[in-house]
Amino acid sequence: MSFIDSIIAFLQNGGSFIYPIALVLVVGLAITIERWLYLSSSLKTNQKALVMLQSALKNGDIDAISEHARNTSAPVLDVLSSGIARLASVKRREDVEYAMEETIMEYMLRLEKRTPYLATLANIATLLGLLGTIMGLIAAFSAVANADPAEKANLLSSSISVAMNTTAFGLITAIPLILFHSSLMSKTAAIVDSLEMAGIKLLNSLSFGSIEDSNRG
Repeated sequence: MSFIDSIIAFLQNGGSFIYPIALVLVVGLAITIERWLYLSSSLKTNQKALVMLQSALKNGDIDAISEHARNTSAPVLDVLSSGIARLASVKRREDVEYAMEETIMEYMLRLEKRTPYLATLANIATLLGLLGTIMGLIAAFSAVANADPAEKANLLSSSISVAMNTTAFGLITAIPLILFHSSLMSKTAAIVDSLEMAGIKLLNSLSFGSIEDSNRG
């Protein structure tokens, strides 16, 4: 029997709860793929932008940062642009920092969108597997109660084997989803950390340079 035939037989012998678990798996994989592509693109774009901004951030070159923001679309440039825009109307470090934090929070909502569903789906898959096994065991013992004594042992072992397939499939679904959730959260954290780092670098380059000069003026 081939591997694919084994999978098909496994699913067919798992009872009716196999189907909702399979649906959870499909939904979880769809979310994972969509989030992975989005976060990978955002992380790559951010890294390129940070390389371009190294000199400008070090020197507090607002004009260069603004020029990059006009020509390149990257989360880090949006964050820095919001701070520079606030700098035009206020001169306090805290006000500029609050403006950038607000933009970072907006990006966090986009970056974390749908990712928490993976943890929920993993829990649902596990619980559906357990529920399917319990329901299968109830049906098995009910069937054994009315079966011929000579067939009880074989019937019971066969029914328990089918019921346990549901738990196994629930765990097979839940474990990868948990790993995918952790991986996506790590990518999200890396992007957010890069945004915060760029914001701090801009603030530090301006704190004792451009802002103080503006206050003297």
